[in-house]
Amino acid sequence: MKDKIRFTKMHGAGNDYIYVDSTLYNIKDPAAAARLWSDRHKGIGSDGLVLIGRSRMPEADFTMRIFNADGSEAMMCGNASRCIGKYLYERTHPWPLPVMEGDGCKETAIRLLTMSGIKILHLHIVNEIVESVTVDMGEPVFQDESQFNPAYAPIAPHTEALFVSMGNPHYVIFTDDVDAVETSGKELEHHNAFPQRANIEFADLRPEGIRVRVWERGSGITQACGTGACATAVAACKTGRAGRKSRIIMDGGTLEIEWNEADNHVYMTGPAEFVFEGEIESHE
Repeated sequence: MKDKIRFTKMHGAGNDYIYVDSTLYNIKDPAAAARLWSDRHKGIGSDGLVLIGRSRMPEADFTMRIFNADGSEAMMCGNASRCIGKYLYERTHPWPLPVMEGDGCKETAIRLLTMSGIKILHLHIVNEIVESVTVDMGEPVFQDESQFNPAYAPIAPHTEALFVSMGNPHYVIFTDDVDAVETSGKELEHHNAFPQRANIEFADLRPEGIRVRVWERGSGITQACGTGACATAVAACKTGRAGRKSRIIMDGGTLEIEWNEADNHVYMTGPAEFVFEGEIESHE
């Protein structure tokens, strides 16, 4: 008989993942689990799988590993990191959520170790409920030969595009046809310009904010992408289209992004929500 794995489904602006406490459950092949469980017809349904763990480094409190729906491992996910902040703080929620080892996390700042470094989560709490989370996403990078070869930059027929790494590679294309990402996203993700593939954002500046649609590396069209929102805000500022603060309007919701001039860090603020919890048989 296969073991039962308890999971929690959460989303940040519609970017939904399956969260598992890896201190309680040893997922031996998380890539395979992500592919199986993320299937929206035969599994739980999600953009991927997130494993939450305890950090062995004194500089961090918790760890995050994230696997896309195709099983590939991502460096970082802004929406998932916000959800982790809410998950850790609200573990005493009336729902029978998985309980991590130790005395719990009741701090309003959490140091989260990711594959792209330690990210600081600042929790905004009202009546013991995490209403939103601000994540220090670090500094943007515009040149990275391991992620982008500008000699092959695929900007035509779009007006302008910019590569921005937020720990993972993003290619932001400014266009008045954001829906074209549905037909162009997959091809661009696998373009020769991106040795590790790339996340693709189609962005249009509008009076209410920057409208963005995302093709997420390894997952396809997603409702939102936190690092993609950050990359878009930075690209808009870098090209003179916007200031240091932007509202990024994605399919699943709106994120507030600030590219802070003082420390060059990008700060992302947005919601995180529980969807449901349950048990699923181990795939192993």
